[in-house]
Amino acid sequence: MSPAHAPPTLLVRRLGRCPYEPVWRRMQTFTDGRDPTTPDEIWVLEHPPVFTLGQARRPEHLLDPGAIPVIKSDRGGQVTYHGPGQLVLYLLLDLRRAGLGVRQLVTLIEQATIALLADQGIAARARADAPGVYVDGAKIASLGLRVRRGCSYHGLSLNLNMDLEPFSRINPCGHPGLRVTQMAQLGGDTDPRHNADALIHEINRPLGYAVLDTDTP
Repeated sequence: MSPAHAPPTLLVRRLGRCPYEPVWRRMQTFTDGRDPTTPDEIWVLEHPPVFTLGQARRPEHLLDPGAIPVIKSDRGGQVTYHGPGQLVLYLLLDLRRAGLGVRQLVTLIEQATIALLADQGIAARARADAPGVYVDGAKIASLGLRVRRGCSYHGLSLNLNMDLEPFSRINPCGHPGLRVTQMAQLGGDTDPRHNADALIHEINRPLGYAVLDTDTP
């Protein structure tokens, strides 16, 4: 394939465990500074315990945060929890270059997660009324995106093997009584690297980008 027809690059960065707010600000800076030639990136990471409130936030959905920090974010959606044992993928994509609208991107992320779970014998589905991925009515993956200047940031969190108790301190994603589950309870793979690689593969399947894994932050 000639350079003129080479596929766009998708750069994967492995950030490890990082506090929420510095990564959020870094996503904003990246998005504001990029131009049409900037390669898209996916950031793979984990956060220390934190509740984040999306742009649709309503205070009544934050029930009892206790000592866990609460951060008002610019992503879409209501309140969610991030913590150790949860896989987070942030998708910094030029949607025009990818030929995606926001709804199409949400569907792509959901279907990639459903395919990952299906490969592990776990039947999951999306819900039209509540973005995310569900197993027998319990939420296993949450989505929250922001699009600015035609480019996305924020993304997906997938529960692998974590303390689920903090979810009882909120109405997850604004839904009172919503149950939450994780891979460890369903007999799935809890290895962050394996799941991240599989998700990136599924997300990139319709895009056809050249994935460059830097294995660095």
